Amino acid sequence: MFRQSALRQAETDRQIKRAHKAIAALGSRTGRIIESMVKGNIVAQFQALEYNVTQCSQNRSFRYKELGIRGEVDLFLENGEIAILIEVKTTLERADVREHIERLEKYRRYVNATGHDKRRFIGAVAGAIVSDEVADFAIKNGMYVIVQSGKAVEIVEPPEGFQAKEW
Repeated sequence: MFRQSALRQAETDRQIKRAHKAIAALGSRTGRIIESMVKGNIVAQFQALEYNVTQCSQNRSFRYKELGIRGEVDLFLENGEIAILIEVKTTLERADVREHIERLEKYRRYVNATGHDKRRFIGAVAGAIVSDEVADFAIKNGMYVIVQSGKAVEIVEPPEGFQAKEW
């Protein structure tokens, strides 16, 4: 009886492991869909805000072993003078905004240490679901907020006098 119970438990464990993998894969696919949706015409939208970015790359990694700095940027818009680093989430939370601030600070330390990049860096966050409270928090921290609209996604119009924070 003990052996049968152990066999049933092992089978249950295998089923749970398979289900966990399937759920993780679904979450990853959803994230990629949201990133693609945000990427859509985001260059043109930032150009309309008078940022002359011309390129957009996805999942740009950075690492500087000596300082223990590493990270990844979901969407990286750039030209020779400026880069806009965008964090994309399915549901954007306040903690995600805080983490992106830390990522921007790490990226600034990384480029300062490597000396490869003298551009200005601006932050933006995006999400399929973004509460007003989280959008306000991001804006107060000097970041653009990208949300869904009938046009797919758009940058929330910053309030009068808004100044994007540079890292």
